[in-house]
Amino acid sequence: MKVTVLYENHAGFRKGLLGGHGFSALVEHKKLRVLVDTGTDGDVLINNMRALGVEPDSIDYLFITHGHYDHTGGMKALLQARSKPLKVIAHPGIFQHRVVLKPRRREIGIPFTRKELEELGAEFILSEKPFEFADGFISSGEIERITWDRAVGYFPDGRKDPVKDDMALILDLGDSTAVITGCGHSGVVNIVRHAEKVGGKPVMALIGGLHLIGASEGLLEDVVNNVRAGLYAGHCTGLGAFAYLKCRLGEGVEPLHVGRVIEL
Repeated sequence: MKVTVLYENHAGFRKGLLGGHGFSALVEHKKLRVLVDTGTDGDVLINNMRALGVEPDSIDYLFITHGHYDHTGGMKALLQARSKPLKVIAHPGIFQHRVVLKPRRREIGIPFTRKELEELGAEFILSEKPFEFADGFISSGEIERITWDRAVGYFPDGRKDPVKDDMALILDLGDSTAVITGCGHSGVVNIVRHAEKVGGKPVMALIGGLHLIGASEGLLEDVVNNVRAGLYAGHCTGLGAFAYLKCRLGEGVEPLHVGRVIEL
């Protein structure tokens, strides 16, 4: 299995790549190409895809981890760059209207309507239950939250948003699995435990944003003590949290950047 980071906060070290707040990664496994999320800006996504030799039409599926703008903002540009429809795996709740209140009230949901994306060729396959949508590719479905989570935001009526649509992509590697998470709103410990339950195998690697920015030392220690997977952390992990985990886990924690390739 090969994972290539296409969108991340840090541009990396190769000329022509652009960084930006958001996340997207290409997974190549069992002769299939699955794109996980699309970052915030479609122009940045397409630029990085072209620079890394990834043609939009070569994508077999798009997997959306949750319905926040920094993981879905590139969807329109991706669909426009293709010459054929694209199957999109996601949770039924991705199109919910959602906001944050600080530092000011603003929209943080998908910046496009479902109809708009379907007219451009998106074929949505929405399920809140775990299911294998292609050989070796499993949607986690809603992640069971046994311990703490990292939900953010609100619905317009003032209710807190539990981000129940937060899902992860589970990749069957034979004796183990790898997990791709967009932001980890369900909580890192919950995600790994859920993936082990759904996949029936230990998690070898957890890749993506871990949403530990601003996390207490207690939460970080909980990750150290309860997650045995290798962590490839980026996006919303936070520099402070990354440094803490790196000090505690050493080579078990590695950073992400645009152009980073992970082979397992």
